[in-house]
Amino acid sequence: MEKKESFLKKHWLVMLCGLLIGAAAVVLAAFGNPANMGFCIACFLRDIAGSLKLHQASIVQYFRPEIVGIVVGAMLMALIGKEFKPKAGSSPVIRFTLGAAVMVGALVFLGCPLRMVIRIGGGDLNAIIGLVGFALGILIGVFFLKKNFSLGRAYKQGKVEGLAFPVMLTLGFVLSLIGVTFFAASTEGPGSKHAPILLALGVGLVVGALLQKSRLCMVGGIRDAVMFKEFGLLAGFGCILAAVLGGNLLRALIEGVPVSTYIRFGFEGQPVAHTEWLWNLLGMTVVGWGCALLGGCPLRQLVLAGEGNSDSAITVLGMIAGAAAAHTLKTASSADGTGVNGPIATIVCLVVILVISVTHLKKEN
Repeated sequence: MEKKESFLKKHWLVMLCGLLIGAAAVVLAAFGNPANMGFCIACFLRDIAGSLKLHQASIVQYFRPEIVGIVVGAMLMALIGKEFKPKAGSSPVIRFTLGAAVMVGALVFLGCPLRMVIRIGGGDLNAIIGLVGFALGILIGVFFLKKNFSLGRAYKQGKVEGLAFPVMLTLGFVLSLIGVTFFAASTEGPGSKHAPILLALGVGLVVGALLQKSRLCMVGGIRDAVMFKEFGLLAGFGCILAAVLGGNLLRALIEGVPVSTYIRFGFEGQPVAHTEWLWNLLGMTVVGWGCALLGGCPLRQLVLAGEGNSDSAITVLGMIAGAAAAHTLKTASSADGTGVNGPIATIVCLVVILVISVTHLKKEN
């Protein structure tokens, strides 16, 4: 009993953050975000790429306020807690490349690690296969981390450097609201489905602030459990799933509809998902492996960028570029299956990450 209380006392903030993120995903979906995609970092960054007209897939173009909220919320909390410490210089081009590869893999699967958990909470068994691939990718990454993989150290920067990305992101968001003709917005498809702007922005701010304090990370949970036998972050992972399951059940009861409306266990007919198991598996293997090398999942990269880490900001920009490339080169999947070039792109990304893993092994002193 004492161990249980000690664990809860030590990790209560991580678990609370997980519960709130899961609840936020359900609430955002209830107020307009796509089903089983209430809070997906990969999908939101893809929509932002479309809003900037970096790709021409008209059904996924919208400057998602949640992304702005997460980055700015993390920045404000870091400034308040005197944890805003700008730094940069740790293999930025490699991080950009890894970010792009992670996004390509995520769009083959159709979701980031966070959406993977949300999909499981909605009964999507394809996401279980994705989870296996995700864990496999992290384990491969951990193998190279234990072999002394490193992208090099980062160096202290001035505050202007650390503020550049949050300010740039906020400016883009404001311009998209004004209706500048450079920006695009979907009139149909997933990009046209979104919660009210102020609600989405507010949720992002709260989640970003909590994430900055809790350090919750999808990749970190499995990595720490394997490398250090530390299960705190993994508990946060479980709390997201519990909150999504409970939230979907509660939503069905409140609306007076069958539970199967929001929780439908199976492979077929899941919202914005496909049933090609091999590419669901390998797509998330790319994500898990790439993020293990980067030191955090896409959600964690946004928070680090808010804290002033320009290397993470470069990674996020790589993800946006990867999303643009995925739709331009037809590697992104849809509900009908993988994109024409999706399987080839997945294999290419695995090879690229392997090359990076091998070439960045540091000799021990």
